[in-house]
Amino acid sequence: MNRHFNFTGSLLALAVAALTIAGIATARGQDETLHLKTYFAVHPLANPDFNALQEQSNANTGLKVFTYHATSTRQGSKGQKFTGMMVGNSPFTSKATSTETMQIVPVIVTIGNTVFDPRKANSCDAGKIALKQFQGSPLVLPATFKLNGVDVGTEQYSDAFTRASFWKPIVKNGGTYNNNLKVVTLKPIHYSQGSKGVIIVNQGCGPLGGLDFQTLMNDFEQKVIPALQNSGQGVGPTTFPVFMLHNVVMYIGNASQCCVLGFHGAFNSKGAVQTYSPFDYDTTKDFINSNNIPLTDTYFAAHEINEWVNDPFGVNPTPAWGNVGQVSGCQNNLEVGDPLTGTNPINIKMSNGMTYELQELAFFSWFYGPPSIGTGGKFSDNGTFTSAQGACTN
Repeated sequence: MNRHFNFTGSLLALAVAALTIAGIATARGQDETLHLKTYFAVHPLANPDFNALQEQSNANTGLKVFTYHATSTRQGSKGQKFTGMMVGNSPFTSKATSTETMQIVPVIVTIGNTVFDPRKANSCDAGKIALKQFQGSPLVLPATFKLNGVDVGTEQYSDAFTRASFWKPIVKNGGTYNNNLKVVTLKPIHYSQGSKGVIIVNQGCGPLGGLDFQTLMNDFEQKVIPALQNSGQGVGPTTFPVFMLHNVVMYIGNASQCCVLGFHGAFNSKGAVQTYSPFDYDTTKDFINSNNIPLTDTYFAAHEINEWVNDPFGVNPTPAWGNVGQVSGCQNNLEVGDPLTGTNPINIKMSNGMTYELQELAFFSWFYGPPSIGTGGKFSDNGTFTSAQGACTN
């Protein structure tokens, strides 16, 4: 099993020790290509104060969020109460549409003599431009979603998943609830880590770059995001900047400890809390699941954007769960992508003719217990989970 990591300074050594198997050799045509393991991470907000975060939201100085309360009905935690925060209005009580701003920041990465630029024609994708492909995806534009056999509407994937996860209360309130993203694209930034930038794989259609996770996180929180906040492009605690890497992933400590395909983080900034997420838009096909299906394009962004919506500060508590997806052992946070990391993608064809890959995600009810309030009585949006997580022991 793979392992989930909460990346903080104190846990980084444990993360390095845990991530011991980088990948396996798998044939692709006549070439032997290294197919690497897929991991995701979260950098949680230090010392969160839910009351202060809700006050920032109410005052429009911080991210728009609502506070929820849940009582576990799961084996091993029945009756335990939990409080957390999610992006937008509450699907339990609201009929309204909320809109938050997501800002796409293309990241041009230089590793040695190789430049990874999401604005340039992509040799791994028939000369298409990754940034334009992402802009045409169901993470940005509305698409028709039928999840567990239920038509939840025509909207972006993050809205469709929220509607599917909270389907019963949304229908009870008239079915008009939506949580939209206003998506804008900002100027590209250039980023390099010098000798810490490495080429992980240099076979097949093109190279896969690697960056040190801790260095990237520190650079983005201490330099890159503050510079964007002062750039006049509207970046701040009320917005969600996402940093689009192209065929570039992250490693933990050294290149053999690979690969983190994306993470979402939160840190104190500008008198409030800034959230953000870097992720890889990958076209190398170097990430293959157990069914020998390449995990590509928006699979990884779908994981991170939806985890941000459901756990924007990385601190929403749940009963212990685990031994599933990328997680070995138990963890206790509301990360909707981790339990299903590596599952077959949900495929959505868009008007540009491209069929996009989106990761399946776990419903709210999977974490806190039955009965399911999601579509089809299921516990994930593509039907893999038919019951809630049971008790978890390491």
